[in-house]
Amino acid sequence: MSQLSELLSPSTILLDADAADWREAIRLSGELLVSTGATDPAYTEAMIRTVEEHGPYIVIAPGFALAHSRPDESVHRTGMSFVRLAEPIAFGNAANDPVTLVMALAAADSSAHREALAALAGVLADPARRSLLDAARTREDVLAALGADGAGPGKRSAEDSRSGAEAGTDTGSGSGSGAMVDADAVPSKKLLLTVCGNGLGTSLFLKNTAEQVLERWGWSSHLDVQATDTISAKGRAKDSDAILTSGAIADTLGEVGVRVEVIENFTSQAEIDAALRRIYAV
Repeated sequence: MSQLSELLSPSTILLDADAADWREAIRLSGELLVSTGATDPAYTEAMIRTVEEHGPYIVIAPGFALAHSRPDESVHRTGMSFVRLAEPIAFGNAANDPVTLVMALAAADSSAHREALAALAGVLADPARRSLLDAARTREDVLAALGADGAGPGKRSAEDSRSGAEAGTDTGSGSGSGAMVDADAVPSKKLLLTVCGNGLGTSLFLKNTAEQVLERWGWSSHLDVQATDTISAKGRAKDSDAILTSGAIADTLGEVGVRVEVIENFTSQAEIDAALRRIYAV
């Protein structure tokens, strides 16, 4: 699987860019992908249409948007770009607006970019490293903050997991037994779905953070977390315990017959910890 160091380079980074609105901000990130041959211009327009159709669910953390769309013939290889805006722009996400950082993801398949997204999640969950992105003066500074210069963000993953767990670390049931024994809890189907418009970008981001929480609980071997798109989620919902997603995607899904938990900050282990506690009554 690809790491950030394989998907980002100085040529795919733009600092302090001017954009009139969210569409232009996405276009800037898409043009960087086009300039390196990763995509055609049609993919940039597809990223914009994704937001027009599903809402601003790509704004997955305060001030941060992950633009993406489905892989198609306009994607030649997996790649990412990074744009820091000169002035914050509203995307329409009340919880996480305004946006200053926009990263675009072009995925040639459903799996090659997962390691990169996991690394990116660790960066955004760490306030110190996020601050480095906001203050970076050069493209090389951005690569260093992301760990894409060989610094290796994975080296801090365990520390990030602990520091991100500010909402209580003892489940009261996860130390060894792994059993979901609360008398009021529904019997588990051992499946959680994380959902986005395409099943390849933000849903994977959310899946990664949820799995970190479950690992901390000691429940990793008892629950399968799967990322999927809105169409597939409607058909698979009945086989899952619950769905984790954004407010915009929750509106798109409507009533699916299982609990839908809206997550505002996809990098927040505390918020996802609280959602899982509600689902499993722990």
